[in-house]
Amino acid sequence: MPIIEVNEVRKAYGGRLAVDGVSFHVDEGEIFGILGPNGAGKTTTVECVEGLRVPDAGTVRVAGLDPVTDREQVTRLLGAQLQESGLQPKLTVREALELYSSFYPEPADRWALAERLGLDAHLDRRFGKLSGGQKQRLFIALALIGNPKVVVLDELTTGLDPRARRDTWRLIEEVRENGVTVLLVTHFMEEAQRLCDRVAVIDKGRVVALDTPAGLIDRSTGSTVISFTPSQPLPDTGELSRLPGAVSVSADGPDGRITVHGDDDTADAVISLLAAHGITARQLRVLETSLDDAFLDLTEQDT
Repeated sequence: MPIIEVNEVRKAYGGRLAVDGVSFHVDEGEIFGILGPNGAGKTTTVECVEGLRVPDAGTVRVAGLDPVTDREQVTRLLGAQLQESGLQPKLTVREALELYSSFYPEPADRWALAERLGLDAHLDRRFGKLSGGQKQRLFIALALIGNPKVVVLDELTTGLDPRARRDTWRLIEEVRENGVTVLLVTHFMEEAQRLCDRVAVIDKGRVVALDTPAGLIDRSTGSTVISFTPSQPLPDTGELSRLPGAVSVSADGPDGRITVHGDDDTADAVISLLAAHGITARQLRVLETSLDDAFLDLTEQDT
């Protein structure tokens, strides 16, 4: 059952339309990703879900409630980590957890939450002295301290090093395993591919695609990329574009390196074609298309 429903939401700032008819739903218990270029309308969309922005048109519901008119009930259901977050630098982790716990009638066990998020050894450390990863863990704790059914995480891992980012991914997976629905805004394609059950790609204020990460990749221009440098020129490079499943063929660089976008059948056909001509494929690479490739296809098609 959908726990978040966004229907034809529009929002403008000073005459500029930031969100233009965005619609999607999030099922209970899933990790739902929102992807898009900078300025695409991602944060404005989730701020409407959080009740921090009032849509100019359209409707938003969280567990059937309006985030604006039913603010108090939604606040108890939804936790949020904002795109730009901060605390008073001298506030300790312990004090932050105690403060936020006081906002809710039935908060989570803050000390158990701190232990689960690896903050128990840092309870007396001031916010200003925490590392980037520790701050993000604290913000997750504060987003979860009200025992929400839904948590919104906006650009959670921006600025983190690769190790801290992967640690944070594991935390998000644990959050979902504990029954919390996650709405994740990110511009890291690897993050979305690793975590999300489904993703909505927003570009220029509109949803341009909504699918599983695998589904978006399959819709990309060729799900397999074959690149190689031929030991000698092909008699007819057009043969490559006529191979089964081939989508595009390009030649780059002074060495004539060739890149073919296609599928698994295309990769086999390329090898067979080269062998038939007695040509060796030097520096052969066969790669699966990533969510990065699918994202670029979706967000560049109108530019």
